[in-house]
Amino acid sequence: MARSFDGMTAFITGASSGIGAAVARELARQGAQVAIAARRADRLEAVKVAIEAEGGVALAVVCDVRDRASLDAAVARTVETFGGIDVALANAGFYVDGVVNALATDDYRRQFETNVFGVIDTVYAVLPHLEASKGRLGIIGSVMGRMAMPAASAYCASKFAVVGFTEAVYYDLAIKGVSVTIINPGLVASEIRSVNNQGVYTGKPDPAPARFVMPADKAARRIARALYRRRPELVLTNAARLALFMNRHFPRTLRFAVRIASRGRIRRRAERARRRDAPEPPAR
Repeated sequence: MARSFDGMTAFITGASSGIGAAVARELARQGAQVAIAARRADRLEAVKVAIEAEGGVALAVVCDVRDRASLDAAVARTVETFGGIDVALANAGFYVDGVVNALATDDYRRQFETNVFGVIDTVYAVLPHLEASKGRLGIIGSVMGRMAMPAASAYCASKFAVVGFTEAVYYDLAIKGVSVTIINPGLVASEIRSVNNQGVYTGKPDPAPARFVMPADKAARRIARALYRRRPELVLTNAARLALFMNRHFPRTLRFAVRIASRGRIRRRAERARRRDAPEPPAR
């Protein structure tokens, strides 16, 4: 029985954990040869071993989406090994946390370097090969790229930019036969909430309530189906869909509810920022 991605090659960034790793395994199960790209060689190798243990074909390529040369090298190695690229998923990203007065311009710049310019460079790196194959491009946005949340201005700004970029590119590439899918997850199991504002994995447990978090393998199956069907958008989790519905139809109600629910959190964050920025007491 033919599988959806038989004979195709997929290139996935941020594939050492979370959504990226899960999508790589799912596409491999559905017949794709997968090139998995990320910064952590040891974690990439573990994903590669898991794919091969299930009978899949995988290539691990270490790269950093903030470094265009390393992206180009990863794509070139993928094409050299597999002959082309039919599916690309720009998934690499991280989360800068904090209320606006606790952040600095450099925090926003660091957020955009990975979440926005890393996505754009990924698209440019794979685009000639997707045009040749009339392939599929997936970009991971966020429900927070459709609606803003407190203490997340840097992340929301980056994901709003990604969503806008993706929706425009959808039209630009349609004439080339390349489909573009924006994937907007709500809470999905990943390490993104266990990474600090410098983009370094801390090993801390995910603070999100487990009952609201979609398993990564379930998300991966839905992403694979959306890519295969060339859907323009996928929103992951029922809670995310409900939040977007409320944001569109009842924005004042939603804003009021979020303000009430987040007052304590914002006050604590603001107080920490105030203490951080307070002048040192004079020496006695």
